[in-house]
Amino acid sequence: MDMGFGQYLQFVFALIFVLALIALLAVVARRLGFGYRVASRGKRARRLSVVEIIPLDPRRRLALVRRDQVEYLVLLGATSDLLLDRAIPAPSDGFGEVLAETVAAAKPDAPR
Repeated sequence: MDMGFGQYLQFVFALIFVLALIALLAVVARRLGFGYRVASRGKRARRLSVVEIIPLDPRRRLALVRRDQVEYLVLLGATSDLLLDRAIPAPSDGFGEVLAETVAAAKPDAPR
């Protein structure tokens, strides 16, 4: 039951291969965005939501956060966070709002 040099070398190469495979899968999962998902709780309307997160590099991410009908652009870093832009008006999501604005804009002025 004495292991020779070839068997030790085979074991080391197999270990390196498995560790490299795990690292590769972690990088692929991070590139596909599996590390940035935000779980929602319940079905009631939320006042605060994360609209979008974009990774800039391994340490920094750019996040668009919505509170009520206002959006904020935040740079999230490893050691600090920075508010880049505040009070961005959120785009209207409802079809009814867009339809009402279009109808109001298309109405001719009432005669005086």
